[in-house]
Amino acid sequence: MRSSFKGGVHPPEEKGLVKDSPVVDFPLSSRYYVLLQQHLGAPSRAIVKSGENVKKGQTLSEPMGFVSAPVHAPTSGTVKEITRMVHPVTGLLGPCIIIDADGKDEWLEGLPAVRDPFTMTHDDLMEAVRSAGVVGMGGATFPTHVKLSPPKGKTIDTFIVNGVECEPYLSSDHRLMLEEPDRVLNGARVAMKILGLEKAYLAIEANKPDAIRVMEQKAPPEIQVVSLKVKYPQGAEKQLIKALTDREVPSGGLPMDVGAVVQNAGTCAAIWDACAAGIPLIERITSITGRGIVQPKNVRVRVGTLLKEVIDFCGGVKDAAKLIFGGPMMGIAQFTSEIPIMKGTSGVLVLTEKDTNISEYSACISCGRCVEACPMGLIPSTLSKLGEKGQWQKAAENNLMDCIECGCCTYVCPARRPIVHFIKHLKALSRSAGAKSKGA
Repeated sequence: MRSSFKGGVHPPEEKGLVKDSPVVDFPLSSRYYVLLQQHLGAPSRAIVKSGENVKKGQTLSEPMGFVSAPVHAPTSGTVKEITRMVHPVTGLLGPCIIIDADGKDEWLEGLPAVRDPFTMTHDDLMEAVRSAGVVGMGGATFPTHVKLSPPKGKTIDTFIVNGVECEPYLSSDHRLMLEEPDRVLNGARVAMKILGLEKAYLAIEANKPDAIRVMEQKAPPEIQVVSLKVKYPQGAEKQLIKALTDREVPSGGLPMDVGAVVQNAGTCAAIWDACAAGIPLIERITSITGRGIVQPKNVRVRVGTLLKEVIDFCGGVKDAAKLIFGGPMMGIAQFTSEIPIMKGTSGVLVLTEKDTNISEYSACISCGRCVEACPMGLIPSTLSKLGEKGQWQKAAENNLMDCIECGCCTYVCPARRPIVHFIKHLKALSRSAGAKSKGA
C-alpha cells in the first residue's frame, strides 16, 4: 500500500447503506429538466426552441468557450419551454430546458454508433469527448476535453484513474467498478491514447477490496491497480498525486504542472461511451443514501430527472432533517427536492436529525486542530476569522485559493465553526471583485 499525504481525517465511512446494493435503472420519466450549466467554466447556450421535437442524445446547447460543454436530450420528446430553475450548486436561478417525454425513448439517428476508438485519430477522439459533453463525474465537473488537452510546454507522463471515492456514504464509483469494469478500463485506455501514454494508475481505497480484486483481474498490463490508505480526502486530485507519485502540485498550480492528469472512474466510462458509441453524457449512477431514505439505492438515472421522483423511487424519506447533493463533507445542502439530477451528482444524501449534529458555533479557541487536519498545509483558523469580516484581500495573501474545500477543518473544529462556508464566502468576494475590475 502506498504512503499518503499530510493531514486529512477519518470520518465514519457510512458506506454500508448502499455499497452492496447493485445498480438499478430508474424508469423513464414524463418530464426532464436539463440545466444548461452542468460544468465548470463558461455556460452553454440553448440551440433548440420551445415546441421543437428532439431525439434522445440530441445536442440541446452549444458551448460558449473552450472551457465549456454542451448538454443533450435524455430522451425523445418535445421542448416544453426554456426557462430558469434553481441550480443545486449555485443556489441561483439558471437556464433550463424542460422536455416532455413522448414515451418512445428514440435515439437520434446514428446513435448508438459502432466504432473502434483505438483506430480513431487523436483529433477524432477529442471531438467525440467534447461533443458528448463529458465532464468530471466525481463532482468537480471540469470539462474532460480540456483536461485531455495539455497546453504546449506541459509534458504529461502520468495518468491516474480515480476510483478512490473517499467521501462518506457514497458508493456510485464502487458499484461502477464492480459491475462495469470494462467501461472504466477501456475509457482509461482511450484517455491514455489521447495523451500518448503507455502506463497508468488506477487508484482505489483499501476499503473496497472487492473492487480492487475485480480491477486487478480485468486490468491490462499497462494499467496498474493501486490500493491506497483509507483517509479523507484521499481522492482529491492533489492528494492523490502526492500519494501515488510523491509529487506536490505547487501553490496556485494544476496537476498538469507536475505532469499528471487525473480522471474519475465514472468519467473514464463516459469517455468510452462517447468514443466507442457516440453516446453523450445523459445518465449516470447516483447513490441515493442516508438513514433518512427509506430504501437507499444506487440508481442509474438520466440527467434532468427531478430529484423528488428519484427519492420516491427509493421509498421516500423518514425523519429527514437535511438534504444534500453529494456527501456530508463536500456536498451542498438543498432547500427543496424540486431540483434535477446533474452530470456531477454522484450522490444524494438524506440525513436524520440525529445525524446532522447541528449546533451553534463559537469563537475560534486557537486549538490548531484545523491546521493539523488541512491537507493543503493552510491555516484554516485564520481564513475563518477573515471570512467573518469579509477580508478577502488578506485571505488571498494567506493562499485562500489553494483551499480545496474538503471540509476537514470544519469536521475537526471543537468550536463548530463553519470554516468552509467562510472560505467559500471569501472566494465569492474575491471573484466578484475580479469581475468588477475586469468590467472597469
